[in-house]
Amino acid sequence: MITITLPDGSKREFPAALTVADVAASIGPGLAKSALAGKVDGKLVDTSHTIAADAALAIVTDKDADGLELIRHSTAHLLAYAVKELFPEAQVTIGPVIENGFFYDFSYKRPFTPDDLAAIEQRMGELAKKDEKVLRRVLPRDEAVAYFKGLGEHYKAEIIGSIPSNEDVSLYREGAFEDLCRGPHVPSTGKLRHFKLMKVAGAYWRGDHRNEMLQRIYGTAWATKDDLQKYLTMLEEAEKRDHRKLGRELDLFHLDEHSPGTVFWHPKGWTVWQQVEQYMRHVYQDNGYQEVKGPQILDQSLWEATGHWDKYRDNMFTTESEKRHYALKPMNCPGHILIFKQGIKSYRDLPLRYGEFGNCHRNEPTGGLHGIMRVRGFIQDDGHIFCTEDMILPECVAYTALLQQVYKDFGFTDILYKVATRPDARIGSDEIWDKAEHALMESLRASGVDFVIAPGDGAFYGPKIEYTLKDALGRQWQCGTMQVDFSMAQRLDAEYVAEDGSRKHPVMLHRAIVGSLERFIGILIEQHAGALPAWLAPVQVVVASITDSQADYAREVAKSLQKQGVRSTLDLRNEKINYKIREHSMQKVPYILVVGDKEKANGSVAVRARGNRDLGVMAAAEFGNRLAADIAAKT
Repeated sequence: MITITLPDGSKREFPAALTVADVAASIGPGLAKSALAGKVDGKLVDTSHTIAADAALAIVTDKDADGLELIRHSTAHLLAYAVKELFPEAQVTIGPVIENGFFYDFSYKRPFTPDDLAAIEQRMGELAKKDEKVLRRVLPRDEAVAYFKGLGEHYKAEIIGSIPSNEDVSLYREGAFEDLCRGPHVPSTGKLRHFKLMKVAGAYWRGDHRNEMLQRIYGTAWATKDDLQKYLTMLEEAEKRDHRKLGRELDLFHLDEHSPGTVFWHPKGWTVWQQVEQYMRHVYQDNGYQEVKGPQILDQSLWEATGHWDKYRDNMFTTESEKRHYALKPMNCPGHILIFKQGIKSYRDLPLRYGEFGNCHRNEPTGGLHGIMRVRGFIQDDGHIFCTEDMILPECVAYTALLQQVYKDFGFTDILYKVATRPDARIGSDEIWDKAEHALMESLRASGVDFVIAPGDGAFYGPKIEYTLKDALGRQWQCGTMQVDFSMAQRLDAEYVAEDGSRKHPVMLHRAIVGSLERFIGILIEQHAGALPAWLAPVQVVVASITDSQADYAREVAKSLQKQGVRSTLDLRNEKINYKIREHSMQKVPYILVVGDKEKANGSVAVRARGNRDLGVMAAAEFGNRLAADIAAKT
């Protein structure tokens, strides 16, 4: 007898080996119909998988996260099936699952057009309706290579050829199409009903720019029609909020091919930048950080000592002068250690907190650049805390509270917390790792937050907390981090004098709250759809006159506001007031003050708030107080 243990702890016995689908059918016809796969002793398998011994089994449906991933993976194969049906000369390469969907790369003699994409999607729907079974078979590697070469699929043959010769490979067939894949897959194409192809982009074969440029078709797939529609609606809203589009419309910044991957900030955009930087500067000052500034270019020998030259060199911009090799810094950490090493440090000096708005450069591939979210030149709100092992816990508790307040001030209250623990390849004793991981977890418990563990995702030198914020559309942005580092200070021979007079290496805590200021400002623009709160808005108030006769009074109001530190501008143009209001509303100015003869006579202003809200007429001084309260509250 074979005993199957189900997730609720119940057990079922069967007289002989059977498939996952057989078990689902024995539970009920509804589950048999909805089963997409199974988890046998924790391993995801096809519904056709045979269970020949006692096992724990969970039936996977489209309500499970694994089920949704299966749907997306199988839809990628359906895409390749449709492409081969319509464009037989196209060669298939790889088609993985990605966040919210999938893609598949193809080699074809001409670019796919929007009409092609529509035809492919239609054909996918037709193939799904045929509800063809998805069948698995296994071949020896060399036989699989010969098989795909015979089909003219040279990319597939190359992929299989890189697998060790003594290994077998699995293939999945649906109708006339067969593809290389580890699996598992949904049992039939009829399970794939809610998908949409999104776009075509270029992608180098195997990610190497020296190889052929392929065509990557992106798609999305969901368990239900409602889920698909919600996602497409979110994308429409995201397009309206796209920071690149709003950056142009609001005259904040532009990008230029004369300096790819860097940002040209316009006066309004640089004003926003300054508000973020000055806010973070006060965070430094109010929380025991000493602001420092390190050089941009550092000698190769330093990067060799830290390990970056071997592990990160391809992402570094390098230069040479007087037969010495240098690199533009991709991070600020080594520079802060060199500052720490100047003079003798005592245990009484710890914790020592350095903060820097450090200008970093990373040689990101062109295909990875994205507006101001992913650039080659950026500035971080970088900080490093030099401390003892006993200080890790209290420093992390204080840091989490600080980060929460900063995010709240910027309009983010939904934060996800993850602790990345020790990887297999690491340095340092288990005792040190135990202490560091415990401190990070305890710091989050002390903060009263839930967190997840990411086993093995820590750096080789220590564990870390990743802080991810959710925006107004539910998108996740990993911004903050707290990393415990036992290695770099030791590599660069940084020491302090301990209480017993001995020399010890400090623990180094790497921390950033907003991370790249460029990226964070892009997130802010999209979070607020360009309508930044008054304390961040590049122009907080516009004073607009109705006719020329109020020009002097309008200047007086604007000047008074400017003396209060308000970023205000004048609009004295000979235009209708409704035109002025509409134009400044499009620029998402928080407040528009309209002044006519009555306002001039009474020393008042007619206040219109963003969102077409008429706040009525009030004394100029009263508005000044209201605005000051708005700015102070960071609403």
